[in-house]
Amino acid sequence: MADKKFVEEITAMDEDFAQWYTDVVKKAELMDYSSIKGCMIFKPQGYAIWERIQRLLDERFKKTGVENVYLPMFIPEGLLQKEKDHVEGFAPEVAWVTHGGEEELVERLAVRPTSETLFCDLYSNIIHSYRDLPKLYNQWCSVVRWEKSTRPFLRSSEFLWQEGHTAHATAEEAEERTIMMLNVYADFCEQELAIPMIKGKKTEKERFAGAESTYTVEALMHDGKALQSGTSHNFGDGFARAFGIQYSDDNNTLQYVHQTSWGVSTRLIGALIMVHGDDSGLVLPPHIAPTQLMVIPVQQRKEGVLDGARKLLDAFDGSGIRARIDESDKSPGWKFSDAEMRGIPLRAEIGPKDLAAGSCVLVRRDTREKTVVSLEEAPQKALELLETIQNDMLARARAFLDSHITDVYDYDSFKDAVENKPGFIRAMWCGDVSCEDKIKEDTTATSRCMPFEQESISETCVCCGRPAKKLVLWGKAY
Repeated sequence: MADKKFVEEITAMDEDFAQWYTDVVKKAELMDYSSIKGCMIFKPQGYAIWERIQRLLDERFKKTGVENVYLPMFIPEGLLQKEKDHVEGFAPEVAWVTHGGEEELVERLAVRPTSETLFCDLYSNIIHSYRDLPKLYNQWCSVVRWEKSTRPFLRSSEFLWQEGHTAHATAEEAEERTIMMLNVYADFCEQELAIPMIKGKKTEKERFAGAESTYTVEALMHDGKALQSGTSHNFGDGFARAFGIQYSDDNNTLQYVHQTSWGVSTRLIGALIMVHGDDSGLVLPPHIAPTQLMVIPVQQRKEGVLDGARKLLDAFDGSGIRARIDESDKSPGWKFSDAEMRGIPLRAEIGPKDLAAGSCVLVRRDTREKTVVSLEEAPQKALELLETIQNDMLARARAFLDSHITDVYDYDSFKDAVENKPGFIRAMWCGDVSCEDKIKEDTTATSRCMPFEQESISETCVCCGRPAKKLVLWGKAY
């Protein structure tokens, strides 16, 4: 009875998706609420997922020539004001430091909402010649944005992220880097998180403050809402002109640099939960799971069971699997539920009968399929199963995405689709921001991106009926 109740503590996702999400992040011990509104505590389970994301992404960044740095968390007000569009975009969310100890500061300090201005200040001091370019820097840090409404991992007043900031000699190099990093994000999300992404360009209304163009990777959650999962911005030379970042080219002529910025945050953990989770809790893809396999001894007080389970653990460890053992005095049923709640991709059950037969039972978290294998074959079979789980999870997520994209051609159909067909809506747009505003006001759907794969599915704008210019992906979003 206790085992059954343990699982029943999670609200069914089809009953109340928002409550299901909150239940999962709490019960799986990913985070806890802090005494500061809108700020969350990362518990070991949640932070371990972020560490995996950080490690795997960082390796990908470095393969493209990126180096890590760390800049201060405080930005002098005067420095922030140098780029007018940028500061206006962030003004409502900025937290300010006004005192140091008992002394009132002569100049207020912003707690970084993002670090463009700090990087620009740095680049203006260290870039002098074309030989100093490109500069390919990234930092892993936290930022603060005073959000009105918050949700764990998806939107919090302080969150963890990485922000890359690069400087280039030409506009072409900057654009190439902008697209390159977007592709890094899309490939990472697909290959490691098993989440397919749609890549595209943001409309002028939705682009980053101070950017010439913003590119995005958009994912679809189980409830049919979109999640902007990463962005890459081409700044052109706008910031360079505001901050005086110039270099001498090979003709000894002064030129302005061209810059990019790109980032992903801990909202990727939210995406993992909402794309793959089920009514029993988390379902983690093996590549990103901190623990890939849990060894669970059954009737562990019986002679030889714990020793057998520990030997099995050593065999999994030796084959490179991130494995642990649950030796707690809880019942086997509770342990099975707990491993499922935490999303551990595979569990190995071993009891007296298994030991006598020289075997164990491998159970997949995603399908609950059981496989009996010999103890000698268990490590190799587990490795194969982990890769199968990873591929199957991506295939399921891609099938879900593909089946939740609706093409519409007129405004009545658009409004009906927003209400009755969760997912992305593909529709043509005239390019006028007034249509974008009307769609948002009427339906709460927003333009998610103009997909890179452009095609004309209609000659007229879905909103106003005038000649269409772009195919746009629309949807409700987090």
